[in-house]
Amino acid sequence: MTSSTSPVTVLGAGIAGAACVRVLRDAGVPFVLRDRGRAVGGRMSSPELHGRRVDVGAGYFTVRDDGFRDVVSDWASRGLVHEWTDTFTVVRAGSEPERKAGPTRWGTSAGLRSLVKDLLSGIPVDATEATALPDGHVVLAMPDPQASRLVTVPDAVDYDPVVAVVLGLTDGDAAELPFPDAAFVSGDADVEFLARDGARRGDGAAVLVAHTSAQRARRHLDDPAGAIPAVVDAVAALTGIGTPIWTHAHRWTFAKPASQHDASHDIVSHGDRLVGFAGDQWCPEGSPRVESAWRSGTDLGHALIARLG
Repeated sequence: MTSSTSPVTVLGAGIAGAACVRVLRDAGVPFVLRDRGRAVGGRMSSPELHGRRVDVGAGYFTVRDDGFRDVVSDWASRGLVHEWTDTFTVVRAGSEPERKAGPTRWGTSAGLRSLVKDLLSGIPVDATEATALPDGHVVLAMPDPQASRLVTVPDAVDYDPVVAVVLGLTDGDAAELPFPDAAFVSGDADVEFLARDGARRGDGAAVLVAHTSAQRARRHLDDPAGAIPAVVDAVAALTGIGTPIWTHAHRWTFAKPASQHDASHDIVSHGDRLVGFAGDQWCPEGSPRVESAWRSGTDLGHALIARLG
């Protein structure tokens, strides 16, 4: 058991970091939360574009974890989240769309970032970037490639990039989209996922978000806007719609874990202090997702409390 009276520094204010500090706060363990971003949320990002929030990171979340279900039930009771759909469409250029049932996907009216903000209500965030491992005990709630810049990550996993391209459509083109909610794209070199942001947000806005393939994203890491023409052409071929009114591109260098850890978190000793690791890549069951990031941060928080006494 290791003890310390100095705060635990939590680096990363995405949902994993938010879940971790909630556990530490409830146990009375002092902490400092730091994030280099201009706003909390990490890859649950919902910037304002043309007067409304758009989810450009995670497209939705699912609820399989019992602990996370309790959190979602609270959000739902306060009107922060809603069930969106349990059926997505599979689209392929030149083929008829095919509907596929799956787990219930949840959305929000205020954007997914609003859920991280809710978890962090009343918790201050230090908006500074860590260029070296801070003093004292540390939590690295971030993708492994970012954490590896500060310390050696046990069995670090790689990440695939994505460029999210937002397309503002005419109402006519939005009505012609061959799916009512979202679509997995099959057999396209440039686009892998399409989501009607107005459907998942519930306001009906004629806004489509396209996630590129990793191979397309890797060509545009230095210039994400350079991916827009290829994405617009791919979307036209897949859906038959015309040229969008406006576009916006957002780069996610570390968008999706290419593999995953077989535990929900890890803690290593670094001299006389502890370094903990959390994030959606710490996902021993299923595929990395929003709820796996929440579970990872929650489990790490409890494990730190046990280690710190």
